[in-house]
Amino acid sequence: MQIYIQALNFPLTDALRNHTKRRLGFALSKRDDHIQRVIVRLSDINGPRGGEDKCCHIQVVLAHLADVVIEDTEADLYVAINRAAD
Repeated sequence: MQIYIQALNFPLTDALRNHTKRRLGFALSKRDDHIQRVIVRLSDINGPRGGEDKCCHIQVVLAHLADVVIEDTEADLYVAINRAAD
């Protein structure tokens, strides 16, 4: 399974990249044979102003089926990643 991770409006750290890959690996491993790729877009909507503005957008591209898109926005990006992966 190919996982592409993009960070918008902030630098992508190794810790965030590893956490995202690990969570998606756990969540999607049982369906790995049907998944062509996963595209993850992490963003900080309000920038330094803060608030519940950390967004995790996950697009799962499946063979012969429509894409599955999940999005969650939280104050903590790790929480947004966990909730979207769940």
